[in-house]
Amino acid sequence: MEQISLKENFWKDKNLVKKTVKQKKTYEEILNSYQKSLTDLNNLKDLYSLAFKEKDEETIQDCKKKIEEISKEIKKIEINCFLSGENDDYDIYLEIHAGAGGTESQDWADMLRRMYMKWFDKKNFIYEIISEHKGDEAGIKSSIVKVEGNYLYGLMKSESGVHRLVRISPFDSGARRHTSFASVWVYPVVEDDINIKIDEKDLRIDTYRSSGAGGQHVNTTDSAVRITHIPTKIVVQCQNERSQHKNKETCYKMLKARLYEYEMQKKEEANQKELTSKTDIGWGHQIRSYVLQPYQLVKDLRNKTENTNPTSVLDGNIDQFIEEGIKNKK
Repeated sequence: MEQISLKENFWKDKNLVKKTVKQKKTYEEILNSYQKSLTDLNNLKDLYSLAFKEKDEETIQDCKKKIEEISKEIKKIEINCFLSGENDDYDIYLEIHAGAGGTESQDWADMLRRMYMKWFDKKNFIYEIISEHKGDEAGIKSSIVKVEGNYLYGLMKSESGVHRLVRISPFDSGARRHTSFASVWVYPVVEDDINIKIDEKDLRIDTYRSSGAGGQHVNTTDSAVRITHIPTKIVVQCQNERSQHKNKETCYKMLKARLYEYEMQKKEEANQKELTSKTDIGWGHQIRSYVLQPYQLVKDLRNKTENTNPTSVLDGNIDQFIEEGIKNKK
């Protein structure tokens, strides 16, 4: 890091400085955590040996509990070491769309967004809802959330895909079992200095009245903005600001991020499969299944990770799925 900071014009490049400081902080946290865990283990080793000789069962059990805690901390360090991809340290946009099925799928999309926001809260990540289209009766048709935190893209990119819910519908008077689908798409917030060419003639820009929160002013002007990139059919939208200009500026940043990810994906062999999964929200394109009835199980269909407590998972306890996704990434 010190060698990078000595390069000519380093301090003039704000984006490079920001990225380097962020990486330095992350590396220091990993190193400090490792050194602390190593020190704690050495101390416990001496304490355990003494307790074993004296047959102090209470102290022995305390040592075992602390060893388990240290093991969890070391596991976190291990996960962080996997995050070495080119864009793993970027912030993200989280985009969620309800599949076919009306209110059922729209409610499921809202449940998914709540699950991720609960996880963000647990990790102290900062997030902001950029766009939201509410469902006809409940839930959301779609939503975009911007999230800031350490190595978010690396942590979250394996969450992209179709998520399936099976439950007894709260909207069905006959209490029948329903299957609902929603798609999740995670893409990086790209730096301003990344060169992505956007030709104005390739864009269709629409304005409309906002439908989300924002006070009395929000529905009196066409402040919301939607931009369609015609060649790729990529659509971005923003309605969280009262100013149409600010919403348009945010849309341009999101479009730049989407186009950057689009170019990245074209270089990967799995690109076509991933793009197909985003356009067909239904059977055959699922990455994870959440079953609430007739039994309870959350199962990742790619790496077979399972959890028999879907209520806990939907409350944001998704670390095991995040971690396995990182370990099994290609």
